[in-house]
Amino acid sequence: MAIEYLGLSEINGPMIVVEGVEGAFYDEIVEFSVGKQAAPGTPDAGSCAGAEQKKLGRIVEISGDKAVIQVFESTAEMSLLNTRTRLTGHPMEIGLSEDILGRTLSGLGRPIDGLGPVRAEVYRDVNGQPMNPCTREYPRNYIRTGISAIDGLTTLIRGQKLPIFSGNGLPHDELAAQIVEQASLGEDSADGGAGEFAIVFAAMGVKYDVAEYFRRTFEECGASSHVAMFLNLSNDPVVERLITPKVALTAAEYLAFEKNMHILVILTDMTSFAEAMREVSSLKGEIPSRKGYPGYLYSELAALYERAGIVKGAEGSVTQIPILTMPNDDITHPIPDLTGYITEGQIVLERSLHQKTVYPPINVLPSLSRLMKDGIGAQYTREDHQDVANQLFSSYARVGEARDLASVIGEDELSPIDKKYLEFGLAFEQQFVGQGRNENRSIEETLKTGWKLLRILPKEELDRIDTKILEKYWERG
Repeated sequence: MAIEYLGLSEINGPMIVVEGVEGAFYDEIVEFSVGKQAAPGTPDAGSCAGAEQKKLGRIVEISGDKAVIQVFESTAEMSLLNTRTRLTGHPMEIGLSEDILGRTLSGLGRPIDGLGPVRAEVYRDVNGQPMNPCTREYPRNYIRTGISAIDGLTTLIRGQKLPIFSGNGLPHDELAAQIVEQASLGEDSADGGAGEFAIVFAAMGVKYDVAEYFRRTFEECGASSHVAMFLNLSNDPVVERLITPKVALTAAEYLAFEKNMHILVILTDMTSFAEAMREVSSLKGEIPSRKGYPGYLYSELAALYERAGIVKGAEGSVTQIPILTMPNDDITHPIPDLTGYITEGQIVLERSLHQKTVYPPINVLPSLSRLMKDGIGAQYTREDHQDVANQLFSSYARVGEARDLASVIGEDELSPIDKKYLEFGLAFEQQFVGQGRNENRSIEETLKTGWKLLRILPKEELDRIDTKILEKYWERG
């Protein structure tokens, strides 16, 4: 039997304290009934003060008979005397079915597209369950994004978590939208691209115009039918931001492991998620850690990122691309720093490339995909893929040395080979890294472009390519 508790003991922003609570547990969902009757002692006491409002919260701390509850919505209408609290006896759950594809939902999983409620086949706890390491399968096949700097040099593997490190003002939103529009299973992979592919897109703390940009872009390119979008706007309650990625990942796990689909999850912006954690932690009076973030920031990020992977016996997979904006472009900031520890590589956007009008402005030197070597090659992409990637990395690193030397002695004083590297570096940034915002390149086109650029250099400079592969592909141009 559900018990209702009358009145509140304390309200502090989105945090509420209720005393005299029995049988409560951590992460339990709480329902509030607010505003049905005005508080005693006011002129309207004893009369209805308007329609009763329903709000949700979750228990985040229990001490004796006191429960600290995090409210998902605004607490502006709540007072100590006009609120009734009811414990539901279950954690946060979301109703799921394949019908969520093509729908736009709030950060709590409620439909906001005006198409009515989602038909629910099952209800799942959004907190998820830790994935048993013994049941994981090693990721092998790749996901094609159509972007050469990613597919060619930092290949995204199914079941991988590969974050994008960006900065304020850089085109990470455009890049995310392009990935949603173009991403597909690799047709030339070991399984021939078999299986259904869908995308779960979660935006946290985004402005209305950015949310509208995503919505409009997905509709215009025809991708919205296989995208489930979860939106938490910047004017939505900050506490909802903490639930949004969990709701999105729960939906992704259901589609992957129960409906046998390959799911790509894009989470933007994880910096907004971390800042929401810092704000709520401060309201709870917790001792801050680095730059004011709570000490459990690492474990919270790991709990999200580790929900990517492949499970033995399941035909589907969950792949993650978290996007985060580095404050002041500082890659040593706690958010990118901890994210780098947990994930399997990173894609770094460079401001100087953006200022040269290169799109996408991916700096390939600090970018890497640790699982790339196991998902490319003869069985997956093409036999020369790894060698071409190694040579492009090596040659572009030499470009940096030549540019540094040119800034000291002048370009005219450089040796002929250094001038070739300068020519290669400019062409590499413009033709390989840079591409159109609607340009969808295949792996063949990416590797063909790579070979074209390598031919700018003398053949004897290509020391990272196997001799047999070099002889086979060098003359094809």
